[in-house]
Amino acid sequence: MLGSVSLTNFASHWNKISAELHPKATDPKARLDVIMEGAGTVDCDTISLFPRHTWKDRPGGLRADMVQMLAEMKPGFLRFPGGCIVEGSQLDRRYQWKNTIQPVPDRKLIVNRWNYEFEHRPTPDYFQSFGLGFYEFFQLCEDIGAQPLPILNCGMACQFNSGELVPMTELDPYIQDTLDLIEFANGPVESPWGAKRAAMGHPAPFNMKMMGVGNEQWGPQYIERYTAFAKVLKEKHPEIMLVSDAGPSPADDRFNFLWPKLRELHADIVDEHCYDHPIWFFTNTTRYDHYDRNGPKVFMGEYAAQSVDVVSPKNRNNLECALAEAAYMTGLERNADVVRMASYAPLFANSEAWQWTPDLIWVDSLRVYGTPDYYVQQLFSRNRGDTVLPVELRGADAPPAQIQRLYASASRDDQTNEIILKVVNPGAAATEAQINLAGLAKTGPNAKSTVLSGVNFSDVNSFENPRKISPVESEFHPSGSQFQQTFPPHSFTVLRIAAE
Repeated sequence: MLGSVSLTNFASHWNKISAELHPKATDPKARLDVIMEGAGTVDCDTISLFPRHTWKDRPGGLRADMVQMLAEMKPGFLRFPGGCIVEGSQLDRRYQWKNTIQPVPDRKLIVNRWNYEFEHRPTPDYFQSFGLGFYEFFQLCEDIGAQPLPILNCGMACQFNSGELVPMTELDPYIQDTLDLIEFANGPVESPWGAKRAAMGHPAPFNMKMMGVGNEQWGPQYIERYTAFAKVLKEKHPEIMLVSDAGPSPADDRFNFLWPKLRELHADIVDEHCYDHPIWFFTNTTRYDHYDRNGPKVFMGEYAAQSVDVVSPKNRNNLECALAEAAYMTGLERNADVVRMASYAPLFANSEAWQWTPDLIWVDSLRVYGTPDYYVQQLFSRNRGDTVLPVELRGADAPPAQIQRLYASASRDDQTNEIILKVVNPGAAATEAQINLAGLAKTGPNAKSTVLSGVNFSDVNSFENPRKISPVESEFHPSGSQFQQTFPPHSFTVLRIAAE
């Protein structure tokens, strides 16, 4: 036993009872037991155990070390509540944001679809308590400087499960929920939902600018429902950008059906998803080079390289996957006029209670660590330029479906007047390259190099060695706008070079 405390003052009505535990030691697999002494009956609900120190020391708040990892990534936005949770396996198990803004004990408990989704990882105790609801989501986004991107149910349950549909004649309440969320996030305190936000402690609006209609839906039934949503939302809130769905895969029949329909509807942003082997990411870096520049923009909303196979419990966040994603992201950055946003998924996983792998950040009850994929995301996010610069690679090409020698993208930071060059070397040998910053007359004497690298493609981080694969910074001194640079084997390098 690490610690104990006695509870007293029970009543014949519901009331809150609190106590402090002062454990004598730590154990990453410790559990909380509530034990009755003597005869009698006690009804218990909403039993929670929190550390004294939470994020910003809010009572019942978020785990500080987890949010710190998220904040250190400097994300531009945060998508919530994520993917299939939005839909639910059936509609009565969908995510309903209005059930998440009452006092926590009053938030209606429902089963989590991941409770029973995978036979290889049953989690019979996995329910949604909504301790983190939509108010806490908006608050978190504000804390870390990220734009909120809420995803709402469009009247469709998960099509991998029941595929249950709300009849079009009964869709209005779903659309009204969306309008009410906009008011909750942005409305004045005099409005009904703005008043609820103010009563929770945030009179100022959260300035939400975008939202998603459905998650990973497909088929004519989705187009019919998205059209109904877009008609009302664009009429009443033209300032809100709408994210629509392109299905669960990046190039199948569902995808090819949806894109032309969404283009005809003048959709703002289309959400594409892809979970595939690393080779897919290495060989699809030019995917967006030929997209229509005048059509809807792209949100690469869920992607992650799978080291073994999609949905395999043996997938690992290894160096190969991270470098494949980095190579792919150079293509996203080069096409930033089309690809407006991208997000790795899933974000967090508990080592004792996961259903899907790989995941960006792993935690147990005491510790947290970032994967190599996390550091790739962090390096891209922390080194975002204001203007994309053209890149020409000579001698790096490879036959189709094979890995190139190098992948690269470049941008300019207008605030610091620096050129930012990102280069991926997936090979097992160091590669020396001649860098030519064409059009730049002179560089500053000092530049910064940040390198993420490892010995083997199979290298991973862990609780015991959380920074085995992590960025290493150093200074270098370019000889001018043309200079030699060696890129280590199995590496992702970010160069920041002052332009004078």
